[in-house]
Amino acid sequence: MTQLHAQPYDISATGFYFESKEEYQSKAAKAKNAYGDAVEEFEIQFIDGEGIDCALAKAIGLNQANVADFLELTEEWEDWQKINVIIACGECGYDFDPQCDPDLLGVELYFVDSLRELAEQFVEEGLYGDIPENLQFYIDYDAMARDLGMEYSETEIAGQNYIYRCA
Repeated sequence: MTQLHAQPYDISATGFYFESKEEYQSKAAKAKNAYGDAVEEFEIQFIDGEGIDCALAKAIGLNQANVADFLELTEEWEDWQKINVIIACGECGYDFDPQCDPDLLGVELYFVDSLRELAEQFVEEGLYGDIPENLQFYIDYDAMARDLGMEYSETEIAGQNYIYRCA
C-alpha cells in the first residue's frame, strides 16, 4: 500500500500520513494550525510504496489537486500503464490527464536494456529486410544503435531500463 504525507504550507500546522483518498479528505478537513484556523494547502510527499508508484508520483507532479486520482490509479493500473504515463509525462512533456487511456499517449515502449539490443531486435523482426544468416555476423549493431539514438531514448524506471519513442 502506498503511504503519503500531507505537509501543510502553514508552518504552525502539523502534517499527517495517509493511504487512501478518504483518509486524506477526512484528515485534511480536520487539520488546524496553532491558532485554530483551517489548513487549506498541503505539499503531498511520497513516503513509502513500490518504486514504480514513486516514479509515477514524480512524473505527474503529485500535489493535492491530483492526489485522489493518483491513489485510485495506482490501484487500478497495471505496471505497463504506469510506465506509459511516467514516460509520457516525465520524459515527453505531456500533461497528466487521469481520464486519458495510457494506451493512447503515443509512447512506443521496448523492454530492452540498450539501443544495441533494440537494433538486434529490429534485425531479427525483419525491419531491415531479409538478411541471410551468414551475413548477420557482419552487421554493425553499434552503428545502428547510434542511428536509433536519434529517434529513440533510454530511461530507467524503478531499476529497469526502457527504450522509448514519443509520437
